[in-house]
Amino acid sequence: MTLVLQAPAKLNLFLRIVGRRPDGFHLLQTCYQFIDRCDEVELRVRRDGALVRTLGAAGVAPADDLAMRAAMLLKEASGCPLGAEISVTKRIPLGGGLGGGSSDAAAVLVGLDRLWGLADGKGLGLERLAELGLSLGADVPVFVQGRAAFAEGVGQYLTPVDLPEPWYLVLAPNTHVSSAEMYQVTELKRDSAPIRLRALFGPDGGGEGIAGLGNAFEPVVRSRHPAVDEALRWLGRHADARLTGSGACVFASFGSRADAERILARRPSGIEGFVARGMNRSPLHRGP
Repeated sequence: MTLVLQAPAKLNLFLRIVGRRPDGFHLLQTCYQFIDRCDEVELRVRRDGALVRTLGAAGVAPADDLAMRAAMLLKEASGCPLGAEISVTKRIPLGGGLGGGSSDAAAVLVGLDRLWGLADGKGLGLERLAELGLSLGADVPVFVQGRAAFAEGVGQYLTPVDLPEPWYLVLAPNTHVSSAEMYQVTELKRDSAPIRLRALFGPDGGGEGIAGLGNAFEPVVRSRHPAVDEALRWLGRHADARLTGSGACVFASFGSRADAERILARRPSGIEGFVARGMNRSPLHRGP
């Protein structure tokens, strides 16, 4: 049995750090929205119990591949005797703050739960899969649940939200930003005042003020990565430019695809980019 799934990228429409847990993990508030830039994850059941990667991200060893780690985690948690062949066709830029690896992991968790459960309905379900996914990365639960969401804690407390679904122009500067390093930067602001969900999405708030909340990583990334600073400055001349995650990708929203593509065509040489539509529902959960 084979299953092909679409694993979307995400944008952090804002990102604040409101504290740290005793174990050192940062406490976040952010808003996730998916975009229709997707990796393709193909899963095929094996009866011999083996987990085999047939295609994955270039330069990423199987032991470091979140898709493979997700499969091993689910096999251990479920005790399923079946195995799988896992193929991931990458379209989401690596290491850009778009969550491609986490999305691939979520697709593997959701897909193998469906395949290994087969017709007897013994799958673990989304809540348990999200719990498992959190051990792989803070972004995995929102991809498992498949809804645009206001997130708190280390990413595990998710409140679905309905947002406008604009066209986004995403630029990918030619630089690698290490999330682990950015979290350790001394001057990273870790004491932002918490935002109340009702203030943003209650009767008097439809999420319009999200862009103004900023991204805690933007100042430290800009100071250490001139290519990101350049991309933000250039895009900022055309629209409200923001950083997603801990970088390196930056984005801005537009009212139409044509507007976004017109600006994309003017981008400086050496900067890759694409246009994608915002989505409040992940294609991971569309049909079989």
